[in-house]
Amino acid sequence: MTTSRRVFIKRGGAALAAAGIAPAAITSCTTAPKPAQQPEQTTTNLENIVNEVPQLTAGDYSFRMSRLCEQLTNNRIDAIFIEGGTNLRYFHNVTWGLSERVFGALTLKNGSTVWICPAFELERASESIQQGQKIYTWEEHESPCRLLANVLADNGIRTGRVGMDPNLRSFISEGLRREVSTEIADGSAVTENCRAIKTEKEIGWMDLANRVTKLAFRHGFANLTAGMTRNNLSRHIAEAHSALGAPGSGGPYFGFTAAFPHGTRQVRDLHEGDVVLVDGGCNINGFRSDVTRTTVFGKPSDRLKQVFEVVLQAQKAAHKAIRPGVTCGDIDRVARKVVEDAGFGPGYKYFAHRLGHGIGMDGHEYPYLVKDSTVVLKPGMTFSNEPGIYIYGEFGIRIEDCFVVTEDGAHILGGMVTEDIENPFSGTWN
Repeated sequence: MTTSRRVFIKRGGAALAAAGIAPAAITSCTTAPKPAQQPEQTTTNLENIVNEVPQLTAGDYSFRMSRLCEQLTNNRIDAIFIEGGTNLRYFHNVTWGLSERVFGALTLKNGSTVWICPAFELERASESIQQGQKIYTWEEHESPCRLLANVLADNGIRTGRVGMDPNLRSFISEGLRREVSTEIADGSAVTENCRAIKTEKEIGWMDLANRVTKLAFRHGFANLTAGMTRNNLSRHIAEAHSALGAPGSGGPYFGFTAAFPHGTRQVRDLHEGDVVLVDGGCNINGFRSDVTRTTVFGKPSDRLKQVFEVVLQAQKAAHKAIRPGVTCGDIDRVARKVVEDAGFGPGYKYFAHRLGHGIGMDGHEYPYLVKDSTVVLKPGMTFSNEPGIYIYGEFGIRIEDCFVVTEDGAHILGGMVTEDIENPFSGTWN
């Protein structure tokens, strides 16, 4: 069930058309809005483009489990315990809230899975757990970690290594450590190596999710007016996401407040000449988009255009360098060199963060495009590419697109790349 990423790239336009994205929605663009008051653009011209996307099947979960078992073997781990969270949803299609009561799945490297569950939750858990998988229960006065140790022993695991979900809370791993003679091992290599490589279906969802967010941002930018608040623009973007079929959001910052990479408590409404920076996303079938666009309200200054061009060239250079076999650290270095060579260095002085992060079911997940990372790019990995320059007291600029590593390069998810500060969605360089 391996997938060709070239197949996805070749079919990408057709797949989007089948999903209901009209050619005009793909190719049209809006230049940066001018300060003059304009009629509000409603969402009536936006159509739901998420109507007929394929869903996960039993075969998809079977494939995920086969990869999990392969990684258990590769990492010399005999079993892995996963509690509520993204990994439980990804591998087992079970959503379960966390509390002080231990609940989770123990998967052995032979592919069998058993469950640890509070006794009074058995009926509820049985509604979600795959039929035929055994559920071991513990009463309120009993130790779930001792039960888990006994289950391991009953399955022939009295020595060896038991992996823990990397998001597992320490009271569980430490409680189990006191009960067993097996080695308690970090299971991150198991889960992360499975989720880092996306299937064609997952890439398709992410491509569509990123397209939805870019269309929603474009709609929001068409509604910029002098004096509007951050909440006003957020509302336009959220309404557009919903109209397009995938509820989502965008967090805007205006003027000097855009120099704070993750925002500030300081308040600024929109003024002529302000930078407008928006970061946000949505999800389709649990797989996320993450987009940042920077534009200007009115006429950009020469300095603003100069700094924007540096950021855009850094993004383009990184994109051009992406290919299988290159390390994540190498890609960060390519983008950072463009910024530093333009006088915005050294290091993190102005480009204050890593170049990008992995993305999938979590908005930020393994691996990361960061200095010194030796993780090697492989086809099917998905990341953000988001260089930025932040100048406190003036403005901040960030351009973010997600991409998938292909067999010979990279493909930007959702298209609609940036041309310049006044045309943030109409580039053709992807």
